[in-house]
Amino acid sequence: MGYSISQVAEKMGLTTHTLRYYDKEGLLPFVQKSKSGLRVFGEKDIEWLVLIECLKGVGMTLKDIKQYIDWIQAGDETLEKRLDMFKRQKEKLNAQMAQLKQYQQKIDYKIAYYTEAVKKGTINAAESSACLKAEKERIFGKTLRKAG
Repeated sequence: MGYSISQVAEKMGLTTHTLRYYDKEGLLPFVQKSKSGLRVFGEKDIEWLVLIECLKGVGMTLKDIKQYIDWIQAGDETLEKRLDMFKRQKEKLNAQMAQLKQYQQKIDYKIAYYTEAVKKGTINAAESSACLKAEKERIFGKTLRKAG
């Protein structure tokens, strides 16, 4: 079964402009065209788009995605390059996840801080909470004293 570009755009939550751009950049080399030149997407093309969106979502550039597609088209002699690419991307993703975890801890602290302030009706309650002070130091580290 074939899908039009607008059907695929709607199904994927993308714009037709984005799909045309991907095609122009060589990210959709397998999409067939009708006799009138219209793109006709198959299930495999949609699978490719899902992968492209996944790779973009984990920070891979369109240039790197294009390189990956070129390697696929080049055949089995690029298998090791593809494997290395995904290993490197996983390392980057792990670093991003660690950073996000640190950000989440800071946000959780702020939620606890403001929950205490709201519960007591004053910011001073949050400022004077020993538990929150200890948590703040654990998450943010010791603050530097101002010289002066």
